[in-house]
Amino acid sequence: MKETPVRVSISEASRLFGISEKSIRRAIRSEELRYIIVRNRYKLSFPSLVSWSQKSKSFQKKTETEGIGQWIDRWKIRNVKFSPREPK
Repeated sequence: MKETPVRVSISEASRLFGISEKSIRRAIRSEELRYIIVRNRYKLSFPSLVSWSQKSKSFQKKTETEGIGQWIDRWKIRNVKFSPREPK
């Protein structure tokens, strides 16, 4: 069975990651994000968006404080080997 790719709009991406729509549009123009256009609207590849958002420390911080990270209780991963956070 073939998996359907997950794609999100610019506004959805902005809310999910706590990053401004302007920053996302800038990444589209500089070809840092993969996307398709459906009915004259950008649909961003979710894996591409996650990868891009983790490249910058400031975007990581925004995702944790303003995006989906604010609802995840410290990721609850105790083993440093598997934790998405850097060891302190």
